[in-house]
Amino acid sequence: MAKITFDGIEIEVPDGTTIMNAARQIGGSIVPPAMCYYTPLKGSGGKCRACLVKVAAGSAKDPRPMPKLVASCITPVQDGMVVENTTNDSVLDVRKGIVEMLLINHPLDCPVCDQAGECDLQNFAFEHGLSTTRYEEERRTFEKIDIGPLIQLHMTRCILCYRCVYTADQIAQGDRVHGVLGRGDAAEIGTYIENIIDNDFSGNVIDVCPVGALTDKTWRFKSRVWFTKPVDAHRDCPKCSGNVVLWYKGNEVLRTTARKDQYGEVKEWICNECRFEKKETSDWTIEGPAHIDRSSVISANHYELPVLNQSVIADLPASTQRELEKNPPLKLGN
Repeated sequence: MAKITFDGIEIEVPDGTTIMNAARQIGGSIVPPAMCYYTPLKGSGGKCRACLVKVAAGSAKDPRPMPKLVASCITPVQDGMVVENTTNDSVLDVRKGIVEMLLINHPLDCPVCDQAGECDLQNFAFEHGLSTTRYEEERRTFEKIDIGPLIQLHMTRCILCYRCVYTADQIAQGDRVHGVLGRGDAAEIGTYIENIIDNDFSGNVIDVCPVGALTDKTWRFKSRVWFTKPVDAHRDCPKCSGNVVLWYKGNEVLRTTARKDQYGEVKEWICNECRFEKKETSDWTIEGPAHIDRSSVISANHYELPVLNQSVIADLPASTQRELEKNPPLKLGN
C-alpha cells in the first residue's frame, strides 16, 4: 500500500494505482478531468493531457518534485507522494491551454450537435476554459465518410482521444484493422471505422466518444437531451447484460444507451440489438428513473426527487407515505 497526499488530503491506495484513480477514491471536485482515459479500455490515457497535475514530492525516499507536470491517468503513485491539482495555479493555467488546444479545430456545432448537454468537452471548457481564443486560422476539414445506417461520423469534431480505437479493437477481439492516419492537423481516425460497424457491439463507440464525433443516427436531431427523461431498464438478452438507459420523450423511446458511472464511463457494454432495435417500452422491464447528477443540464426536468428521510420528516401522513412507496421516483429513506 502507498500513502499519498492529494490536494492536502491523505489517502492510502494499493501499489500501482494511478494518481487519477487515487483521486477518484477521494472524489469530489478535486478529481482531475479526463478526456481520453477510460477505465474499461486497456491502454487508454495519456493522449489529451487534460489531467495534468503537479507532483510536489515524488516519494518518501526521494522527496524531490517532478520537473514537469505529469498525466495523472498513467502515472502510478509512490509512497509519500504529494500531488497538487486544484491547489496549484500552474496546473490550472496549463489546463486552460489544453482547452484552447482542443478547441482549435473543434467546430462550434453545439447548437446542432446531438452531444450537446452531455458533452465532456463542453463541461471541460466550461470549468477550465477561457471565453476568448487566439486562433485565427481556418479549422481543419475532412471528406465525409458514410459508415452505415446506425452511426454518424463527424471527423471535424474529433479530438483524437483514441477511445473509439480501443473500443473497436477490444470488442472485435484483437482483430486490429484501425488506427490514426495522417499527421498533425491532418490526423484522423481511419480504416477501422468502416469495418467495425459489422460487429454486434459497434454501437459502443458512440457511448465512449467524449464529443459529438460519433453519434446515433436513430436519435439524430430528434430532441435535445435535457428535454428527455432517462429511465433505467433491462431485458433478457443472450448477447449482453441487457442493462440500459431508455431516453423517453412522452411515451416514445427516442434512444437507448449503456449505463454510465459518475465519471461518464460505461459500466457494461451493450449489443446493437438492445441499442438500435428495441425501442418499445414493452421490450423492457422498467426499473425507475436513472440518476442524473444535479450539475448536469439534464437534471433541469427535476423529475427525480430526493429521498425523504423519515427520521427528519417523522410526521408524514399515512396517505403520503403510501403514495411515496408506490411511486419509485419518490421514496422513503431508512
